[in-house]
Amino acid sequence: MAIKAVFFDIDGTLLTDMKTVSKSTQEAIKSMKKQGILVGVATGRGPSFINRFMENLELDFAVSYNGQFIFTRDQILYQNQLPKSTIYKVIKYAGDKRREISLGTASGLVGSNIINMGTSRFGQIVSRIVPKRLTKTVERSFKHLIRRFIPQNRANLLTIMREPIFQIVLVATAGETDKIQEKFPQLKITRSSPYSADLIAKGQSKLVGIERVGRIFGFDLDEVMAFGDSDNDKEMLMGVGVGVAMGNATEELAAIATYRTSSNNHDGIAKALSHYGLIHIETDRTFTSSDDNFNKVKDFHQLMDGETCETPRTYGLIEAGHRADFKVEEIVEFLYAASNADQEEFTQAIANLHLAIDKAVKKVQNKPHPESPLVGEVDALVDLLYLTYGSFVLMGVDPKPLFDTVHEANMGKIFPDGQAHFDPVTHKILKPDDWEERFAPEPALKRELNRQIQKSLIRKASR
Repeated sequence: MAIKAVFFDIDGTLLTDMKTVSKSTQEAIKSMKKQGILVGVATGRGPSFINRFMENLELDFAVSYNGQFIFTRDQILYQNQLPKSTIYKVIKYAGDKRREISLGTASGLVGSNIINMGTSRFGQIVSRIVPKRLTKTVERSFKHLIRRFIPQNRANLLTIMREPIFQIVLVATAGETDKIQEKFPQLKITRSSPYSADLIAKGQSKLVGIERVGRIFGFDLDEVMAFGDSDNDKEMLMGVGVGVAMGNATEELAAIATYRTSSNNHDGIAKALSHYGLIHIETDRTFTSSDDNFNKVKDFHQLMDGETCETPRTYGLIEAGHRADFKVEEIVEFLYAASNADQEEFTQAIANLHLAIDKAVKKVQNKPHPESPLVGEVDALVDLLYLTYGSFVLMGVDPKPLFDTVHEANMGKIFPDGQAHFDPVTHKILKPDDWEERFAPEPALKRELNRQIQKSLIRKASR
């Protein structure tokens, strides 16, 4: 399952609590874009708030207003206006309940003077530091506070609603969600703040928006990695290939995520992307190769073994034998696939392999070897690598996306606790229970090969 697109929620995810994008996140986005991975945001925020990040980070697209308004830096891809009759009913409801609202236009949220209290990071931070036993007390105090405000000017709201409206933000506590949903069954209620609710069209969501983007840019949901921190990110994290909960995420979100990383203030995005091999985090203790595939495998061994070798060394004969065993197994699988599962032809191919090994033994034993053991081992491995690339060339197959798929499948063997688990007897790497369902590479390899075949047919037809 190669990741072709990555989406970030904004508040509490892409942004730190200081409303900045950390240096590690900026570098991670640059690294992914160099690899051809598409990068965007999926948020309840409106276009005007997002635009600066689109430009500064050179993002490919934005799913804004929880899927109601989707755009790139160059064009609007999708927009879904709320019906005027529904907007009017919500405005009337808010006036009757003495609740302020904001209307989400193409330029941003307009209306309330206090709505930022509900949608700001301050409100979310307060909700996290308040002990659970005091939640009801805080909620009652909040309700009492907002009733003391002078009701909004309804005439002003009616003027604003003449514009296309894509989302309504209503000041309301989490405990009122069910009542509002019952009042407006034609709407969907989602929330990223304990003090406000986002009202969008039924059937819309961040996930639906991401799926729309995928149809345009050519990726499926299982080829998406998404990051979030709030309960309104649940559907998104559950519906994509890899759902990452930030360290500051709600416990409910963390429980359904594929993986939980560090917080938005502690390089959580970069650490998760490194965990899954989409980027490589450099440290003073390790070296980085210009070969990105090598760096990904190195990250895998760092997670599996706890450390990597940073100084060139030779393999001892026993260890070299183990590495050779791994390669021989893959060669046997290669021949089995080439035989098309014909047992007679496969048996003959293995017999020929034994003859080839005997021939190679004689050749190696009868030629001089002035090189050192280290040079000899490296020379043989580089030749293997070169021959492997040559095999792909002669097959007409681009190995990069296929390598990424296999790498992600291997990284999927890391358990939710961030550790590799081993069989206590054989020391074989164990796989999480859902590995076959979520990470087995064969379906993704088949899709990618079909894509490459179709692309080649289109090239031929255009000649």
